[in-house]
Amino acid sequence: MDSKFNLPTETIELPSRGLLYSEDSPLANGTLEMKYMTAKEEDILSNPNYIRQGTVIDKLLQSLIVSKIDYNELLVGDKNAIMLAARILAYGKDYQITYEGSTVDVDLTQFVNKDIDYSKFKERRNEFEFKLPNTDNVITFKLLTHRDEQTIEKEIAGRKKIDKNLSTNVSSRLKQMITSVNGLTERKDIHEFVDNYLLAKDARALREYYSSISPDVDLTISVINAEGVEEDVDMPIGVNFFWPDA
Repeated sequence: MDSKFNLPTETIELPSRGLLYSEDSPLANGTLEMKYMTAKEEDILSNPNYIRQGTVIDKLLQSLIVSKIDYNELLVGDKNAIMLAARILAYGKDYQITYEGSTVDVDLTQFVNKDIDYSKFKERRNEFEFKLPNTDNVITFKLLTHRDEQTIEKEIAGRKKIDKNLSTNVSSRLKQMITSVNGLTERKDIHEFVDNYLLAKDARALREYYSSISPDVDLTISVINAEGVEEDVDMPIGVNFFWPDA
């Protein structure tokens, strides 16, 4: 970048605080530097190939991040925080959604990181142990990264090519999360366990525990439903999140 031109940047705090990255990772300090969006990034947002491939947001964030990081290493929750920060820096805090026919104005600066127990993050190791409550099988699992999400998407797409009616969203994610079962670490053993031995109620308990320790931004908002009752829902991210003029 030509040094005779000034371009503002901001330091973004990661929900993980950098505690699950190795000490030699630039992400280990819990922050990264991001620049403001320019015409170059608006070109990325309007690139039809990126939109069609479903990679437009990742291409955008990679262009905005100034820190020299491995983007694939980013935990999903940290990536969500970066996406939120990018939207605020580019187009401001105001975001409008439609919920059950009503328009809701959202202040994007109201969102804070989830309240989690960081004492569970030990030795900068992205691996956790959980005893399944109904079968007493002991598993270890990791929090998913961008690389893991890409692997899951490819597996789901590959299965769809074999059988277009087949949906493996849940099982593919569990297979990528779980790193061992009762000490067995071979992928074939983990796949066999998920496909044939993991009870639905144990899978639910695992997902709930995963959510409780996963650093992320809490995107819960209060809305009034069709019956006039206030309820908390996850903020929908629609087409106008990064395309406010759409």
